[in-house]
Amino acid sequence: MALRPVAPADRRRRRNIVAAVITALVASLLLFVPMRSAHAADSLLSQGKTATASSTENAGTPASAAVDGDTGTRWSSAASDPQWLEVDLGASATITSVTLNWETAYATGFKIQLSSDGANWTDAYSTTTGTGGKQTVSVNGSGRYVRMYGTARATGYGYSLWEFQVYGSAGGTTPPSGATLISQGRPATASSTENAGTPASAAVDGDTGTRWSSAASDPQWLQVDLGATSTISSVTLNWETAYGKSFKIQTSADGSTWTDVYSTTTGTGGNQTLNVTGSGRYVRMYGTARATQYGYSLWEFQVYGTAGDDSGGGDNGGTTGGGTGPIQGGGDLGPNVKVFDPSTPNIQGQLDSIFAQQESNQFGDARYQVFFKPGTYNNINDQIGFYTSVSGLGKNPDDVQINGDMTVDAGWFNGNATQNFWRSVENMALKPVSGDDRWAVAQAAPFRRMHVEGGLNLAPNGYGWASGGYIADSKIDGTVGPYSQQQWYTRDSSVGGWTNGVWNMVFSGVQGAPAQGFPNPVYTTLNTTPESRDKPYMYLDGSGNYQVFVPNMRTNASGVDWPNTPGTSIPLTQFYVAKPGVSAETINAALAQGLNLVLTPGIYHVDQPINVTRANTVVLGLGYATVIPDNGVDAMKVADVDGVKLAGFLIDAGAGKSPQLLQVGAPGSSASHASNPTTIQDVFARVGGAGPGQAGTAFEINSNDVVIDHTWLWRADHGAGVGWTTNPADEGLKVNGNNVLATGLFVEHFEKYDVEWAGQNGKTIFFQNEIAYDPPNQAAIQNGNTRGFAAYKVDANVTSHEGWGLGSYCNFTADPTIIQDHGFEAPNTPGVKFHDLLVVSLGGMGQYAHVINDTGPGTSGTSTTPSTVTSYP
Repeated sequence: MALRPVAPADRRRRRNIVAAVITALVASLLLFVPMRSAHAADSLLSQGKTATASSTENAGTPASAAVDGDTGTRWSSAASDPQWLEVDLGASATITSVTLNWETAYATGFKIQLSSDGANWTDAYSTTTGTGGKQTVSVNGSGRYVRMYGTARATGYGYSLWEFQVYGSAGGTTPPSGATLISQGRPATASSTENAGTPASAAVDGDTGTRWSSAASDPQWLQVDLGATSTISSVTLNWETAYGKSFKIQTSADGSTWTDVYSTTTGTGGNQTLNVTGSGRYVRMYGTARATQYGYSLWEFQVYGTAGDDSGGGDNGGTTGGGTGPIQGGGDLGPNVKVFDPSTPNIQGQLDSIFAQQESNQFGDARYQVFFKPGTYNNINDQIGFYTSVSGLGKNPDDVQINGDMTVDAGWFNGNATQNFWRSVENMALKPVSGDDRWAVAQAAPFRRMHVEGGLNLAPNGYGWASGGYIADSKIDGTVGPYSQQQWYTRDSSVGGWTNGVWNMVFSGVQGAPAQGFPNPVYTTLNTTPESRDKPYMYLDGSGNYQVFVPNMRTNASGVDWPNTPGTSIPLTQFYVAKPGVSAETINAALAQGLNLVLTPGIYHVDQPINVTRANTVVLGLGYATVIPDNGVDAMKVADVDGVKLAGFLIDAGAGKSPQLLQVGAPGSSASHASNPTTIQDVFARVGGAGPGQAGTAFEINSNDVVIDHTWLWRADHGAGVGWTTNPADEGLKVNGNNVLATGLFVEHFEKYDVEWAGQNGKTIFFQNEIAYDPPNQAAIQNGNTRGFAAYKVDANVTSHEGWGLGSYCNFTADPTIIQDHGFEAPNTPGVKFHDLLVVSLGGMGQYAHVINDTGPGTSGTSTTPSTVTSYP
């Protein structure tokens, strides 16, 4: 054991003492120095505003502490580069200076950056010679968001700021005294738009640098959906020079029948605040005469008053894309979402009823989401079957305390856990009755954002077969025992200990993980995860309304990001709440209108792709909501835009051949999304099993800077509609974009490459694969002069790529004499690197000749012993 002269906690205490002494000395000196305010002509804009950060050192140093006006509290980051702290000013403002009051852990290299949308940034100041202390830097620019982007630390610690102060002139409209702004960020629609750069949404985004403008004709209108009937007290119109001379302010309960609450024929333009009295869910400006030859144009359209309660029932979406009114957001979550609170009678009986239906219902249509409201629940044992998601509705896992178990076992399959697919648990604290919770799962069964106040057993009762699994953002106080689990991946978590493993246990950013040892012991351990954004999740706010929380991206992450997870809350009223039976046309109309999307539990047949075209759109599935494309269409297409979040649903191939089930970015996409990547989390694909299905490729990633965080792409090897020509599918994952990261990649049984990577600078942390079982003979998979298609191929043009902890198995049940030349194929170049690879023949049903290219020993015999390569080239 290495000696440690000074413990980290001791160093931290000493550093804080030194900092306090220095602060006291500086304060005493200031008593004798005449001071002049550096900001006499400017306003402090940042204090008390919403702040977020790339990371926090611990729960006691949140981002908000740097904008609270208290120099005794501070934000501090993880000890890595880069890191950032960002403040949202609420509206675009003119920025003249920024003051940084550094703790002793300061930045030598940093930038001050400005943004109108929180995604695209402009440098307003940059230095590589930062001095620490209290720095005031002059800037000249405007934006709603301001951040310190640190590139080089002066110490071994993270970045740390007592205060981050932004000065300048507020650019937004001044709200009426005592009023509440209830329109900002709500879905907005208009009679027309001048062009794609002046959408209706730009008038309710809080940014006075963006605007809506209409076609140059009369009449025209702009309307906002408040989500529920609300009391209106005033409306502010911040006109561009093309204003309305004659217009009305109107309200409506249904978006169809309108009531005038204000009318004028002598509009003056500029910034107008109109006192109105009325109520409605929808409010609009209805222009009848323009003051100029141009259309109507508004920088901001702001509605003030008292928001209504939208947590109740409501309908499921109002009109369709062909209707006359807007599609409504929010509403109830449908009959297959079960919501419990501690006073709900017979919770255990209801859970048992769901399990009795779902225990062995591997290819059925039933889907369930179970929610637990914040509180304490005693004597619970929730056995979780197929297509069942169980989640807490707290902001943090410890808000929902389960004194009991969330159990997955394999009694239905004679103690074999290798088919325990499609189930999940999320966002709760468990205190297992026996001390250990049992979570014996296979693929597509995430364990996320959980606090286990004990140990976790990943094997079925009796220690039968088990294969693959995923843990993220979770804290297990005791020991995790994988036992019979062949492969497992754990990300950004903490564990009290970890015992054994069969072939490949992979960890990134896991505090308490075992040390690197592959292949003996079978541990692949990375101290951090390069990039991660934890999955969006639903919770109840203090008023009992549903919100969806979207965590921020983390870089070089380690450990859980809760409590006080940095991120953004989106009210359910900004989501189209879809129910089974709704058309793809209606879903697409809602998305085009500016709504996000919740898919409630059930089956969704689509006759056109679900088109996600707006940056930062969230698509969240509940209870393994399943999308089936009909007539050979793609199930979902995502445009080449920033920050889309896809989470929690299954795409099941239809009988017609889809070119791809999910496409992210059109072919040839080239935009950079480095500051705001698209994320794909717990989104799964299946070809066959539930019935005949076929596809060209399951997932095609053409956009740059995409993070794929836990997926299982499966060409079925059992179930209905299964066979070499019955459920054909060429490739599982095709990556054409650059800078794509996969964490927890499970891809199995495709007829050509399971993964083919053509983009530069790709990374994969953990890959679990089985080659297709069912090629009828060697000739069926002959690939030119190569025997078989590699499980994971990096194309010849790629010069930079890296993978850690990748495994592939063969089990050629139709012809055990088949030889696979290698499990992995890649160009032999220094920039393409692999760590900890393995191939396995399951019981001698076929063999691998090599591990990667012509490197690594082949498999042989029936011993099911892995052949490994620890480093390539």
